[in-house]
Formats: sequence, structure tokens, C-alpha cells
Amino acid sequence: MTAPAELLTVPEVMARLKLGRTKVYDLIRTHRLASIKVDGCRRIPEGAVRDFITAQLGKAA
Repeated sequence: MTAPAELLTVPEVMARLKLGRTKVYDLIRTHRLASIKVDGCRRIPEGAVRDFITAQLGKAA
């Protein structure tokens, strides 16, 4: 069994990626950043942020 993923809030993701709120929601809307809703609250798994960064680094290479 794998360890549970830490769920981040949009402001936490904004701080980690140094992006604005609108851009983070745009990444979610376009499915470039995975997220879930928990009782109406948007949460982003920490692994999804790592995957997004890895994908962006792959495009840059």
C-alpha cells in the first residue's frame, strides 16, 4: 500500500509554483494540473505538482 498523498490548497500551489490564482485555475481547467474537489473545496495532490514540474522540464529540454 502506498503512502497517502498530501493535498494542497490553491494558495499553497500558487506559492510553490510562483504563479497567480488565475493561472493555477487555468492549469486545472485545461487538465495540465490534476485536482479533486472535497465538499466544494479544490485540492491538488502534491504528486500532481511534481508531475507538472517534471512535464514542464521535459518540454524545455
